[in-house]
Amino acid sequence: MAKRDLREEEATLWRMVVRDIKPLRSPRSPRRLAPAAKVEPPAPVPEVPRSIPVVTGRSFLPVQSERPKPRPAELSVGVRAPGLDDTSWKRLSRGQMKVDARLDLHGYVVQEAFERLYDFMQRARVRNWRCVEVVTGLGSGETSGLIRRELPMWLQRGDLRSMVLAVVHPHAANHGSVRILLKTRRR
Repeated sequence: MAKRDLREEEATLWRMVVRDIKPLRSPRSPRRLAPAAKVEPPAPVPEVPRSIPVVTGRSFLPVQSERPKPRPAELSVGVRAPGLDDTSWKRLSRGQMKVDARLDLHGYVVQEAFERLYDFMQRARVRNWRCVEVVTGLGSGETSGLIRRELPMWLQRGDLRSMVLAVVHPHAANHGSVRILLKTRRR
């Protein structure tokens, strides 16, 4: 496998991971003496801010430093997401998974369609639905299919993306609707 150069953020992350690591000494191997030559110590890695206690009227509350949350994988229609098991993916992509609810967005203005989708997805989370279908239609006319084209971007938003496992078209010839596999809570 060919080696690649680390990007700056990867190198910084790696330095943070290994900064507190000390090598293990095997009881069998003799200790090697360092040469008498003077060696410059490595440049110190900047300290990551830890939780700092803040005094309030009642108690000490730790203030967490904000660490960037890992971003979920980019969502694409018809592309299997990492972490999705084979059985669920096959059933979803073949249209064999039972649909818990459908949302039809025909005839809505884009803003209204987004609001309906958002409310629908929140309801799906509360009711713990596994698979839902959203019908956008193909559109007609010069500026047709705006809702169909916007839907993947809406699902990519942080508040909706955290609910979605995968998105597929229920039939290869029909791109006017999508089935969405949702994450569910354990019962």
